[in-house]
Amino acid sequence: MHTVIKSLLAFVLALHGAGAQAQVLFACEPEWAALARVLLPEAQIHVATSHTQDPHHIEARPALIAQLRAADMALCSGAGLEDGWLPVLQQRSGNPKVQVGQPGLFWATEGQSLIGAGASAGNPFTGDVHPQGNPHIHAHPQRLLAVAQTLARRMGQLWPEQALVIEERQRGFETRWQAHLKRWQSLSGALRDQAVVAQHTHFTYLWEWLGIKQVADLEPKPGLSPSPAHLQQLLRGLDQFHPKPLGLAVAMHQDPRAARWVLQQRPALKLWVWPATVSQTDEAGLVQWFDLLLRDLNEGRT
Repeated sequence: MHTVIKSLLAFVLALHGAGAQAQVLFACEPEWAALARVLLPEAQIHVATSHTQDPHHIEARPALIAQLRAADMALCSGAGLEDGWLPVLQQRSGNPKVQVGQPGLFWATEGQSLIGAGASAGNPFTGDVHPQGNPHIHAHPQRLLAVAQTLARRMGQLWPEQALVIEERQRGFETRWQAHLKRWQSLSGALRDQAVVAQHTHFTYLWEWLGIKQVADLEPKPGLSPSPAHLQQLLRGLDQFHPKPLGLAVAMHQDPRAARWVLQQRPALKLWVWPATVSQTDEAGLVQWFDLLLRDLNEGRT
């Protein structure tokens, strides 16, 4: 009975909120726009980047400044991912709601135990090194679920009149997501302890989730282009790995020529050119992205 009453109250609040002015959200990356749309579907959501762009390197365009200026909340990965462009947008937008330390700025990586934390700070000669740890946590569906829970709480704090309906939406998402996790688990068992080669660390958390080992990186250092000397060294090492790598993973926004050259030398490998995030910013887009990754990896075993 208590659950029924809460659901009815959430429904009434949702109807009440529908007549109010919708919130404006600014998502630094598409995956957080997708989560925001699950929890606050009536909001107007601007997305700074797309699945075809490198989120490390974005131009602080006037349109983005205007979008952030109007935002009630900004959702970003954090851990240094947006350091090259978000501070400029924050300064030029002059929006006090989305400044560092304000509740309107949400860092998805905050509170997460990140892979690679403690690395030396990066510079143009050391590449995209993140001392706080790898920020690409969205490639791990269980971590994504934890972010949804934290985001729902933050939204409830910002808009207490909608807290109950946001909580109901988050619980519904969790129920559906757990069903997908169960399905994905049944598809991923044979991938555990397999090996892959990748370019950059976009999919590090995917490997963590699946129990796959990334045995080599096409980049000599994160964010630096593959060099002929590094590729030659990598090629010599490929034959030493057991099990043999299934394939090479490259994000869609990266130059695939180095991976194709390695493939020419080792044609038994698969080449996966994946979007590093969702191309469709809603719940269906999140599901489709993980379906794609698992499908390709399983096909790589054949």
